[in-house]
Order: sequence, then structure tokens, then C-alpha cells
Amino acid sequence: MSVTRTSNVRRAIDHFEPDAMLDPQAQRRLRGQMERIDYTVYASNQEVIAHVLGHADAGKFQRLAVAAAIARAQWVAAALACTETSQPPNPEQVTRLAEMRLAFEELTEAYEALRRMVERGYLPYRAG
Repeated sequence: MSVTRTSNVRRAIDHFEPDAMLDPQAQRRLRGQMERIDYTVYASNQEVIAHVLGHADAGKFQRLAVAAAIARAQWVAAALACTETSQPPNPEQVTRLAEMRLAFEELTEAYEALRRMVERGYLPYRAG
């Protein structure tokens, strides 16, 4: 039996790596420029995300978690329903399953994005 594994991992973010051909003063200047760029990106994310979302709290995380759980359960239930007959799923059923899986994956990604926003300090978290 062969196994296929897929991954939904995003490409790693590259950060400053000095060019060995640059003299130390040019490397320091370039490193300073890159740090200012990183800070600008951080401040922009913090301002925009907080403006749009306000803050994160347990309720927001729970709503995303419940929505993802429901989407997962509905997707799998629909897949199981397709197997109740001896016939393979028809194209419409397969399309519907793909849409349901996509909904689950999108909700899962949204949860991960919200978590990263809090972790990186872009979005304040308010307990209780």
C-alpha cells in the first residue's frame, strides 16, 4: 500500500543574510535598512489588523474552532454518505466534497492566521 502525504506548509520567510562580498560597514548599513523595513511591516500589520479586527479573545477563537469542527464533520459525513451505495461518487458529489473540504481548510487557516496575529503582537488578546 502506498502512502501519499501532503503538506500545507508555507514557504519559509527569508531574512537578512549579509553578502560575503560586502565590507562590514556596508553589511551593518544594509542590516539597519532591513531592520527598519521589518519594523515598518510589523507596525503596519499591527495598525491595520487591530483596526479591522479590534482584538482577539477566547470567544473569537472558540467560534472559529466550532465553525471548523462543524465544517470538518459535515465534509466527512458527506463523504461517508457517498460510500453508502456500491457506486462511486458522481461528479457533482465529488465537486460538493471538494467545496466542503475547502471550507474546512479555509476555516482552519483562518484560525492559524488569528493565532499568528496574536503570537506576533499584531493583535491584542483580551482574556475573559
